[in-house]
Amino acid sequence: MTFLVGVTLLLVLQLAGEVTVRLLSWPIPGPVLGMILLFLLLLLRKRVPGSLATASSGLLTHLSLLFVPAGVGVMVHGDRLMAEWLPVVAVLLVTTLLTMLVTAGVMVLATRYLVPGYREQEQSDD
Repeated sequence: MTFLVGVTLLLVLQLAGEVTVRLLSWPIPGPVLGMILLFLLLLLRKRVPGSLATASSGLLTHLSLLFVPAGVGVMVHGDRLMAEWLPVVAVLLVTTLLTMLVTAGVMVLATRYLVPGYREQEQSDD
């Protein structure tokens, strides 16, 4: 029963994100706002509820099944992908590079401001 409660919580937060995005015409996906709401909920509670831990563990054990629809989409639209392979590859390369740069920047900033004593160590190395 705890799995069902956890999945219900995840779906309710996703629904809340979707409804909010549609009502306010925000330019972000509803599930992303739902994840932000989940993050805020977890910050407020300062712990992960048991039902949510059970549901997330259960979903993660079957994560590979969630890639089946994407694989089917690639197979169904294979002709279109072959016809437009250059823009697809270009977008994949650019977004991968951009993601790596932003991740590295966030890591540097987080280390600089969140790790105790890091600034003093960095200044003593100079």
